[in-house]
Amino acid sequence: MRRAVYAGSFDPITLGHLWMVEQGNALFDELVVAIGINPDKRYLFDLDERLAMLREVTAGFANVRIASYENMFLVRYAEQIGAEFILRGIRNEQDYGYERGMRYVNAELDGRVRSVFLIPPRELVEVSSSFVKGLVGPAGWEEILRKYVPAAVHRRFLERSDDARQRT
Repeated sequence: MRRAVYAGSFDPITLGHLWMVEQGNALFDELVVAIGINPDKRYLFDLDERLAMLREVTAGFANVRIASYENMFLVRYAEQIGAEFILRGIRNEQDYGYERGMRYVNAELDGRVRSVFLIPPRELVEVSSSFVKGLVGPAGWEEILRKYVPAAVHRRFLERSDDARQRT
């Protein structure tokens, strides 16, 4: 069985992330989409919300499993769950430099876990969680955001916006 792990903060999951999940679903017998918890990072959505959004948007993939991990290197998590592969996306030169370095570190920690890199299609190259969060606020953000996130995530942003308006 070819098992891979695709990890990130997914705060929130974007169409770029979902593209990676679709590709991983096609490439591997099992893809574990794992939220890595970084205690030094501030998140817009809490862990339970992110897990719920991931489960909702990946429900149609039979061989995708959602999980989270904390306080360990990704390659160690891959070992723990029996994954032979780490799936990563490369959008630009900065991603390449970072991912190349991590691939070498991971190989030093466990050479049996291999890194697989995918380059998203042009229309998704600029999409990141930070980019998406930066769109929220100005007039018309609701329609713009729809182009970059799955419907379940868009709905969560609208619910948060409605909650904020009701508190004021």
